[in-house]
Amino acid sequence: MAATLPDRGILTGRYITLEPLTRELLPELHAAIGHPEVFAGGYGGGPKGYRDTAAAFVEWAETYYQWTGGNAYAIRLVGGSHDGALVGTSTLGDLNPALEYAHLGWTAYDPRVWGTVVNPEAKLLLLGLAFDHGFGRVKIQADVLNTRSRAAIAKLGATFEGISRRDVPRADGSWRDSAVFSIIVDEWPAVRAALEQRVQDQGRGVPVEYKTV
Repeated sequence: MAATLPDRGILTGRYITLEPLTRELLPELHAAIGHPEVFAGGYGGGPKGYRDTAAAFVEWAETYYQWTGGNAYAIRLVGGSHDGALVGTSTLGDLNPALEYAHLGWTAYDPRVWGTVVNPEAKLLLLGLAFDHGFGRVKIQADVLNTRSRAAIAKLGATFEGISRRDVPRADGSWRDSAVFSIIVDEWPAVRAALEQRVQDQGRGVPVEYKTV
């Protein structure tokens, strides 16, 4: 039985909510992730993909995010002194219900929430969305040079599948090799339990506050 496409609705967690990304939110998203260190590891095609103004970022985002063919989200904090702050984005994209395949990516966060409960809870919500709708495999990948992102993906419990060579062009014209990971439906119960424990341990019932960077 084929998977079904998930609705583009709001996903609600304990510490974050994910709302559908719209073009109207792009200036706010730029304020959160429009920092050189976000692009340094390979996001958006790498350092040359960085846009230092909201106007330039909006123009770039028109062709970068999956406005069709995927569910792109803006991520907001819940509770605390930064309640409602937009702190990042992620997408469940390349959706192929017939093959029960999805790609979880296009993920970036405000550096001030790096290492917090935000990423594990976002992954918990997005992976849950995929598997609850019958998808059997979710791919997650990163630039082979991005050791921080590769470590974060491995920590999720994703299985490393290998290196996809000369996979996509970087913004500087060079070609990126991608480190490819996946989680399949048979692994989801264990991955979900581990993510739920991480959310509990990292969150400790306290709203996320910005870190000093």
